[in-house]
Amino acid sequence: MSAKYVSKINRRDSLKWLGSMTSVVVIGGVVVACDAPETPMPDVKEGSHWPDLTFEPITGPKYGQDPDLLNPTTPWPKTLTQEQLNLVAHLSDIICPEDEGGPSATAVGVPDVIDEWISAPYADQQNDRVLILNGLQWLDDEASRRFGNTFMNISEAEQFQIIDDIAYEAQMEVAEFEHAAIFFDKLRTLVLGGYFTSPQGMRDIGYMGNVPIIGDYPGPTDEAKTHLEQVIANLP
Repeated sequence: MSAKYVSKINRRDSLKWLGSMTSVVVIGGVVVACDAPETPMPDVKEGSHWPDLTFEPITGPKYGQDPDLLNPTTPWPKTLTQEQLNLVAHLSDIICPEDEGGPSATAVGVPDVIDEWISAPYADQQNDRVLILNGLQWLDDEASRRFGNTFMNISEAEQFQIIDDIAYEAQMEVAEFEHAAIFFDKLRTLVLGGYFTSPQGMRDIGYMGNVPIIGDYPGPTDEAKTHLEQVIANLP
């Protein structure tokens, strides 16, 4: 089942995309903040198989105070190994598969921007790097414990048995899966945040950006005005 992920976008585009992901993304009315302030990870509890690996911090050069996002340089290297990138790509398509509404996460290059995100030498991204790399290791360890092979080399049904144990917020209350559920929640946020800040993802949600209006400004629609009046009426 192992499949090699081939990069879909260049560094210039992935760095520009990284800048977009630091803003708030709204998906189906739910606000997703990829760079939300980190909360301390809970202690590893008895019964957990969380690897709790530590990594040397990335200390490479940063952008500076006024980066040129239209012509970005590549001040840091991407750090995911090919095997880790393959696994991130596979998980990305489980989280955001191809459907009638649009392409899959890997088709638009989401794994590239996740690699860029966790390789960036900033505190929030480095915290995410520790969490994501430990989570990828946990998946391989868990697959080996249950089925005798790495996650990418077990069956789809076996993979979903593991994912079902970490894909829901309630599993954060289960000592065995607490850290893994936190990892999957963060990965899902990055995948969806990455997808819906891609050009294809923005088209999927009907985002048009700044579009010039020909002629007189028509003003808000009746629907928008009704909604605004309801919001104002409910203000404290």
